[in-house]
Amino acid sequence: MIQTKHTNKIYKMGEIDLEIIKDLNLEIGHGEFVAIVGPSGSGKSTVLNLLGCLDKPNSGEIVVDGVDVTKLSTTELANFRGKNIGFIFQSFNLIPVLSVYENIEYPLIMIQNLPKEIRDEKIMHLLKEVNMLEQKDKFPDQLSGGQRQRVAIARALVTEPKIVFADEPTANLDTKTSNQIIELMRKIQKEFKTTFIFATHDEKIVSAVDRIITLVDGVVVDDKRIEL
Repeated sequence: MIQTKHTNKIYKMGEIDLEIIKDLNLEIGHGEFVAIVGPSGSGKSTVLNLLGCLDKPNSGEIVVDGVDVTKLSTTELANFRGKNIGFIFQSFNLIPVLSVYENIEYPLIMIQNLPKEIRDEKIMHLLKEVNMLEQKDKFPDQLSGGQRQRVAIARALVTEPKIVFADEPTANLDTKTSNQIIELMRKIQKEFKTTFIFATHDEKIVSAVDRIITLVDGVVVDDKRIEL
């Protein structure tokens, strides 16, 4: 599903080049449930942005679902993301003036431009999956943190992406809600065979995944699979 080959990312800070990711070589298969861990500043979010086609490396290759995304134009990358990738963020990133239903509907209109009947079927199915059917007409500021994250998960999944990237998705949630969200994502991963890749400090996520990739100073120092 994802392969990186000698991938490097450098950011310029004035006249200084900061090498954030160094010689990244990874293979992540279809349907994996993976955590990328490491101390703050280790490059976790940068790796997520590179693999999720939000940023490009300075050198090396990134192949996603058989496509070398480093060779795509900005427009081609946007189209590729829309068809293949979903994102879940720590801050939820819901649109405050849209209802729950409309937030989930948004990518179906903007990215896929599907007919109303098909949109409605997809949205109602996911609202049931994330247990938010009764809140479909509410706005984000009327929801708890856990409810907002459920909406964000539904929005990430509504385009039926092959891969979902989640950047600290439980950071703003209490323990009980975090556990519920992790269970929900695991349920979805098993049901839809979706690949989930987390950047996280949360031990609850780390204890739930099948594989842990550890980054230190932009270098993979450990990559272990968990026998469940």
